[in-house]
Amino acid sequence: MSDTTPPKQTGKPHFSGHRDRLRERFRKGGSDALPDYELLELILFRALPRRDTKPLAKSLIERFGSFAEVISANPERLSEIKGIGQNVITELKLIHASALRLSQGEIMQKPAMSSWSALIDYCRASMAFNEKEQFRILFLDKKNVLIADEIQQEGTVDHTPVYTREVVKRALELAASGIILVHNHPSGDPTPSRPDIDMTRKIIEAAEKLNIKIHDHIIVGKQGHSSFRGLGLI
Repeated sequence: MSDTTPPKQTGKPHFSGHRDRLRERFRKGGSDALPDYELLELILFRALPRRDTKPLAKSLIERFGSFAEVISANPERLSEIKGIGQNVITELKLIHASALRLSQGEIMQKPAMSSWSALIDYCRASMAFNEKEQFRILFLDKKNVLIADEIQQEGTVDHTPVYTREVVKRALELAASGIILVHNHPSGDPTPSRPDIDMTRKIIEAAEKLNIKIHDHIIVGKQGHSSFRGLGLI
């Protein structure tokens, strides 16, 4: 046998012990015991069982900024990262979908005003990190219970067309007594713009004529959220 022949590989890969230690830390301390990139590592283990996932997890955090932004990222942008294939994208989007389903379950069929923090969490999880503006409507019944959550329009990076007539028409179709308007600012800053304020006032005027109450207009972004009611704009 030539002395240049590589030795036969035996035993577990070099990163096996690292994976075991991460799992143990998670079991003992939960997600708070791990920084964002290590939590990503745990997820990537399933998609890449034979590969050291630490470099990839760090690359994802470096590109997108945080755990939440990674799992919320557009699949096309995720695929730009070297080493990311369909298995990884599917795993990340599955985690995102699970998080949304969990937060949605906290608010559906419940009085919106009594679960306000859960509602804000859901809006931020579903929209805050989108790369394009999205306008959604939360429809409430007479007891302010959330009966429907619908995306009405999707736009560009800084504009979403909103049609007052369509908003009111849909509320009537669902027999909704109240509405919460929600949209995101991809820039990250949730401060209402003048067009946001003007559009909201038009919807309020049209809805009031039909006894439909606009409870709030929430804007979400990476930097937090703003409430028109909290700002005295409604």
